[in-house]
Amino acid sequence: MWLVGGQTLVGLHQFADPGDAAPFDERHVGLDHLAFACTSRSELDNWVERLDELGIPHGGVVEAAYGSGLSFRDPDTIALEFFAPPS
Repeated sequence: MWLVGGQTLVGLHQFADPGDAAPFDERHVGLDHLAFACTSRSELDNWVERLDELGIPHGGVVEAAYGSGLSFRDPDTIALEFFAPPS
């Protein structure tokens, strides 16, 4: 468990007895995706570079009126995102 910013608690659990072996699908009941806040659009550019260095495929930075996001998947195919509010 991690306490982030003094207000948000994030817990990740791993179980010894795995469930279904099918890859993650955000359309199933449960987690859609997990987003990590970034302070700025330029921070997203830094994450693009880092994901590229690590060879992690991503969708590039997508701009929207409500902010910018950078989507990718973890090794279990769980959808993850770095998100920055509009500047």
